[in-house]
Amino acid sequence: MGNEKLALLGGPKAVGQVEAEMFHWPIVTEEDEAAVLEVLRKGTMSGTDVTKKFEQEFADWLGMDYALGFNNGTNSLQAAMYGCEVGIGDEIICPSVTYWATALPAFSLGATVVFAEIDPVTLCIDPKDIEHRITERTKAIVVVHYLGHPADMDAIMEIAERHHIKVIEDVSHAQGGYYKGRRVGTIGDVGAMSLMAGKSFAIGEGGIFVTNNRDIYERAIALGHYERFNDSIQNEALRPHIGVPYGGYKYRMHQMSSAVGRVQLKEYDRRIGEIDKAMNYFWDQLADVPGIRAHRPDPGSGSTMGGWYATHGHYVAEELGGLSVSRFCEAVRAEGADASPGCNLPLHLHSLLHEVDVYGHGKPTVIANANRDVRQERGSLPVSEGIGAKVFGIPWFKHYRPEIIEQYVEAYRKVAANYKELLAEDSGNPGSVGGWNFFAGARR
Repeated sequence: MGNEKLALLGGPKAVGQVEAEMFHWPIVTEEDEAAVLEVLRKGTMSGTDVTKKFEQEFADWLGMDYALGFNNGTNSLQAAMYGCEVGIGDEIICPSVTYWATALPAFSLGATVVFAEIDPVTLCIDPKDIEHRITERTKAIVVVHYLGHPADMDAIMEIAERHHIKVIEDVSHAQGGYYKGRRVGTIGDVGAMSLMAGKSFAIGEGGIFVTNNRDIYERAIALGHYERFNDSIQNEALRPHIGVPYGGYKYRMHQMSSAVGRVQLKEYDRRIGEIDKAMNYFWDQLADVPGIRAHRPDPGSGSTMGGWYATHGHYVAEELGGLSVSRFCEAVRAEGADASPGCNLPLHLHSLLHEVDVYGHGKPTVIANANRDVRQERGSLPVSEGIGAKVFGIPWFKHYRPEIIEQYVEAYRKVAANYKELLAEDSGNPGSVGGWNFFAGARR
């Protein structure tokens, strides 16, 4: 079948009609619906009783002391930074290839961002590019388990501990994943994540963070959870000021979301286990295909991809005669399979990180409170700047059904086998491959 004419050039499609259930997510049952209706009927949408139960169950699931729910993942990340005492003039270090919420909440705290390079294999922050970026103002390293792949936490934690700085894990792409047998989000000082409807752990809209550090937990409460900023606070520096949120923010999770979260948590490990089986089956069938490589941890490493959110693969153009990833993906899509070139564009190249004055400081916000110019020009992070041409999005299977998955495997095999027919009309990649808000519908 590999010699059949490509669908892009008039041949038959490799993928036939596939039921939507194969890709539908999240899986919502009558139990989810009943949990939401109970909140509605009781009129407790803006309460905290259901949310506190969800937080406790979430913390227990991860074996952590504290969990705190938020109205979205972006605010969970801002609160994690505040909990780690990120403030005026401080710096955080994070990867440039990520969704903007990993980095930009630092601005609202008066801090700034220093971007580090990514590892070309894991696509996560490269530990070898962190240490030389640490200064006396560095307060935290923000690690992203990007596209579900766990970052190299052993090396990152060793650096952080040696320099006495905090580690924040952004787990928005990797809820439930493991790094060498440990759940991601439980290794650093705090793990924060989105739980919006497009994520693998999806509760409608919301975010959550987990920590074993009581002070981080209570500082986050003080920032934006006025209804909990009360006599239960133990931190002596916070106690005299209870009652009014420090940030003037209102960050509590909506209780219809937390009700859904409680139900989803019961089935989550089982459901992502099936996703993991399906996605690994897909990649195992493509192991011998030139030009494409799986983006996943080595088998037997004790590391996993969680729910495989925003699933991607590596693209090696040289093995396909220099065919651009854009043309390759165009041909795969014509076969009826999902394929999208690129990933998040590197944040350090966006004008916001160079010239925008967000708060009226009279200078770019990125350097408004800095004691040096931290702006990073094109060419400063070459791996990050070139990665878009070397990765592509793939189908996100929600069920292990080999007969269906094999159709998608055939789509990729067919295009790779007939790449020469695509070269003549390959106009190459555009100047930027990917986007600032790359994941369609994936908002934290």
